[in-house]
Amino acid sequence: MTLRSALSVAANRLLCNAGAFLTPQSDPSAVRSLVRSLSPRSTDRPLIRLGPDGDGGYLVPDDFDGIRACFSPGVSLVSGFERACADLGMQVYLADASVVGPAEHHQNFHFTRKFLGVTSDATFMTLDNWVSASMPDPEGDLILQIDIEGFEYEVLLAMSDGLQRRLRIIVVEFHALEELWNRPWFGIVSRVFAKLAQTHVCVHIHPNNSRGVLELNGLSIPRDAEFTFLRRDRISHSEAARIFPHPLDHDCTSVPTPPLPACWIDATP
Repeated sequence: MTLRSALSVAANRLLCNAGAFLTPQSDPSAVRSLVRSLSPRSTDRPLIRLGPDGDGGYLVPDDFDGIRACFSPGVSLVSGFERACADLGMQVYLADASVVGPAEHHQNFHFTRKFLGVTSDATFMTLDNWVSASMPDPEGDLILQIDIEGFEYEVLLAMSDGLQRRLRIIVVEFHALEELWNRPWFGIVSRVFAKLAQTHVCVHIHPNNSRGVLELNGLSIPRDAEFTFLRRDRISHSEAARIFPHPLDHDCTSVPTPPLPACWIDATP
């Protein structure tokens, strides 16, 4: 993200509660269509929770047989999800230049002190370069769990099609979703979701309760939310998910989590 675009996003955040933007506002019908396309699906792979009940735990499909590794950029104060993957026998690769290592240790943990980005240098690396350096053998399914404070959009757009097809499960915390009302930003975000939809289906959304929900133009958009995607070839049956929050969902902070707004839920019988 350039300095100019970062300043634009910051300024928009100050104005968007009033429905005002420094940039042209997105077409409400386009935003509504994108939201509907992300309605979670319930599949023949039931959701389970990996990691702690609070922050750092995620709902994922119970479909781990044959997954070789988990890649988890963005190291926080907890590594419960990563430990759960390691306990299942996966090699777990973590990356973050802002810390000296993961919050806990495990013999299957491998840490790289770099950020993810769209180029590789002394501080940054691309997702493809990280995976190929960590696992030279290009075979086998992987899990990606990514929480990198807004850089997820550029990282996912830069990901190769070949790597995307290796990711059986993708868990992403998408940030600044209220910026869908910012037309230039909407173009970027919508391309990310369209890219993921080529190979994966959204199976769960959990709004993050740290920044609440923006109500605008008849739509309710969580500012930050955790999304789980399952690769299409792993699904033999699906239908619209109906129960929100899921019984295994837990609040990320002490502030109660808002339920997933109705506009995100497929109401088709």
